[in-house]
Amino acid sequence: MKLIDMHCDTIWKLMDLGGEGDLMTGSCDVSIPGMRQAGTLAQFFACFGYLDDFKDRGGYDACYSHILEMARYLKEQTGIHKDDIAMALSVEDIYKNERKGKISAVLSVEEGGVLNGDIGRLDTLYDNGVRLMTLLWNYENCIGYPNSRDSSVMWQGLKPFGIEVVEKMSAKGMIIDVSHASDGTFRDVLEYAKGPVVASHSNCRALCSHPRNLSDEMIRKLANAGGIAGLNLYGAFLGDKNESGIEEMTAHVMHMIEVGGSEFPAIGTDFDGFDGMDVLDIPDVGHMGLLWEALKKKGLGEDQLDKIWCGNVLRVFKSLSV
Repeated sequence: MKLIDMHCDTIWKLMDLGGEGDLMTGSCDVSIPGMRQAGTLAQFFACFGYLDDFKDRGGYDACYSHILEMARYLKEQTGIHKDDIAMALSVEDIYKNERKGKISAVLSVEEGGVLNGDIGRLDTLYDNGVRLMTLLWNYENCIGYPNSRDSSVMWQGLKPFGIEVVEKMSAKGMIIDVSHASDGTFRDVLEYAKGPVVASHSNCRALCSHPRNLSDEMIRKLANAGGIAGLNLYGAFLGDKNESGIEEMTAHVMHMIEVGGSEFPAIGTDFDGFDGMDVLDIPDVGHMGLLWEALKKKGLGEDQLDKIWCGNVLRVFKSLSV
């Protein structure tokens, strides 16, 4: 059992919510001991630009500076705990770290608005190790439009700068992430992207009608383009905002397979990015084995589980390496 989780907010939680933290001793959902218990091969750590924290002190420009601070923080953590975890910029790095007995840490950015219309910032993020960017969060930004219950927003897509960003990310071999995007932005990304696209932490709209989730049509289109979606453990995207239940998790995975095929589902927990639920069947990364066993009981074999746990992400990451 080797796990790749495409999305957690642990760096944001350690730096902004807790004030101070450490990947080894912190009380976050994702920690080095927990990842060891889960058999984690690689963890994508999101540097989250939360605009509300910076509205009165620099907006997206200040968010961008903080993103770079988060990237430095993760690199510092991998230096402090160099026997357990190391940065990875490619699939080759992940395999190299595995041979050394180390977990791989992959940098991502959540909220492409931090580019603020400056395409050069994308080069800087890449040079700082970022290999995946979630184009939108819950606000309209310079790239395009977010998910919304307002249909007039939901069908608006990429802006001209957003098209430039998607094309440049494709050229650089960066993973384009459409979680949080509007249906229109999703449509446009698939038109302009060269190579697979992911929804790093999104579920199935057919089972939970939240606009953050993917419709069956979106699942088919994403799968046909070689893309994947990571199962999000947040109750509001599973079906009940008060419960993160393992039965609902397995239902979403099985639906992804039914609609998108065996190469489509992956894991994108959103750990450390949600709280406040009465039921939390998988409280942290160390308990991910419970989901593995639950899916086995649903009839999935080891080969299929290996694809969900890591294989499908490795395929996408490898295809985008330049």
